[in-house]
Amino acid sequence: MKFIKIDNDSYGTILASWCVCAVLIFLTARYIPILWISLPLCVFFVVFMVFITWFFRVPDRNTPDEENTRLVTSVADGKVVIVDKVFEKEYLKRDCIQISVYMDFFDVHCNFWPVTGPVSYYKYHPGKYLLAFHPKSSELNEHSSTCMKTEHGEVFFKQIAGTFARRIVCYSEPGKIEYRGDQCGVIKFGSRIDLFVPLEADVKVKVGDKVRAIESVLAVLPD
Repeated sequence: MKFIKIDNDSYGTILASWCVCAVLIFLTARYIPILWISLPLCVFFVVFMVFITWFFRVPDRNTPDEENTRLVTSVADGKVVIVDKVFEKEYLKRDCIQISVYMDFFDVHCNFWPVTGPVSYYKYHPGKYLLAFHPKSSELNEHSSTCMKTEHGEVFFKQIAGTFARRIVCYSEPGKIEYRGDQCGVIKFGSRIDLFVPLEADVKVKVGDKVRAIESVLAVLPD
């Protein structure tokens, strides 16, 4: 039997949720004597405890074609909401193809390196907590920015907080070599990833596509 792996940075969140639910279960059982009210409430709290634990799971998946260094895989589970040519002004400072993936409350929220290569840039940006669909959330919301170098070009991505995502964990360390498919962090609760690839890249997804972190190829970098 294979046990679910839990994100290392989420045990505190899970424990806090369990403690709150345990107190609520005790208070409900102690002070609400009406069984048809107290029992459903206690069941709800138990289900919530299980859900919070499941929410921070780290999926066991395989990267496609590990030898192909041109593949750019999805950083997160979710739905593709933007595929567009844009000017990336923070670090690359040139036209790129932006691919944005929105994570809802039920998606895996652990994030994974999209390519193999050294981290060339990292910066954390404090900010607001607008809805992740908001056009300005990429710039105004709290986010972490990372760029990775490969022999086929640079790949830049942002982990963006949303209205309910109040903590971003990012493992980026400039100069350190990372490998496609390994975990690069986690965004706690719903949010989005903006990923930028060279204009010459062959984009493999379109708006509306559902993608899975590690497994789904978003683009193929040029030779």
